[in-house]
Amino acid sequence: MPGFSFSRWIGILLKEFIQLKRDRLTFGMIVGIPIIQLLLFGFAINSDPKQLPTAVVMVDPGPFARAYVAAMANSDYFRIVGQVDEQQANDLLERSEVQFVVTFPAGFHRDLMRGKSPTLLVEADATDPMATGGAISVLKNLGLEVFAPDLPGLRRAPTPPIELRIHRRYNPEGLTAYNVVPGLLGVILTMTMVLMTGLAMTRERERGTFENLLATPATPIEVMTGKIMPYIVIGLIQVTLVLLAARWLFDVPMHGSLLLLYAVVLLFICANLTLGITFSSIAQNQLQAMQMTFFFFLPSMLLSGFMFPFRGMPEWAQLVGNVLPLTHFLLLVRGILLKGNGADMIWDQVWPIVAFTVVVLAVGLKTFRRTLD
Repeated sequence: MPGFSFSRWIGILLKEFIQLKRDRLTFGMIVGIPIIQLLLFGFAINSDPKQLPTAVVMVDPGPFARAYVAAMANSDYFRIVGQVDEQQANDLLERSEVQFVVTFPAGFHRDLMRGKSPTLLVEADATDPMATGGAISVLKNLGLEVFAPDLPGLRRAPTPPIELRIHRRYNPEGLTAYNVVPGLLGVILTMTMVLMTGLAMTRERERGTFENLLATPATPIEVMTGKIMPYIVIGLIQVTLVLLAARWLFDVPMHGSLLLLYAVVLLFICANLTLGITFSSIAQNQLQAMQMTFFFFLPSMLLSGFMFPFRGMPEWAQLVGNVLPLTHFLLLVRGILLKGNGADMIWDQVWPIVAFTVVVLAVGLKTFRRTLD
């Protein structure tokens, strides 16, 4: 048995580096993934979100109420979007356009002047409990700071100047399962649908079975839709299993229409499958298809609002997140399951997924046609 040769070892080492250099996608993944993770976790991820959109219902628009609203805006945790009535406030919460609604009841100014503790109603969209915790804690300490200069006796009073009544809408107990389990629908479908279709197409190319497709008169759209149909069925089965587990294991409420939910799921599955087909048309082998899937999956999971509050991210990260279909799918699923949203309330989140699907399908058809040629 020959002994260890340092020169042969150096030759094998150089050979591996040369292969890595030739495989640009693998080399890009080695360099790019750490950089992406560093940028996302360093700049985009924030578990204590601020500038949360807040609507105000002014039943008693007195000076104390206005001072309290100004203090909320100065705290950096709240971004006041305007004054609305109760019906408008409810619609904004259901459409996920605001995170909080603060209601100043009738007699708020009078009760403060008389030394009573008026009730301040704070309604929070608690579908993501992590997004509301920090802001609510600020509200609890804000009353004394705002009203003490005008009412010096408050500092000696045995009770707080106002009574905060926190109403955590759609998730009263603040259970993370209400947020995580519906979100898993999107994460599982994103990972499996993109990966399975990407690997399936590149596997056929590696095995040479694409020649059979070339011998048929099938058009690119026929081939693409025919190949993704089995995975649509698989995706629907996955969704059914997750929904059964969510209902019977985690007791997640399902207030909306399951038919509407499955329609949204079908659209989301199609978006991911068209992306998987596009990746498979670009990739040269199964390894590259898997790498492309991971490049897409990582920012989707981090920037969609699944792991961290979406509104806590900087503006540039939210712009990137809004391009990803998972971001809108999470809002759709939580809205249908937890809020009971109907078809008339989901279009704002549906059209970005439709646009993503159309653009990716066009790119996929172009690259797939080039592959067949």
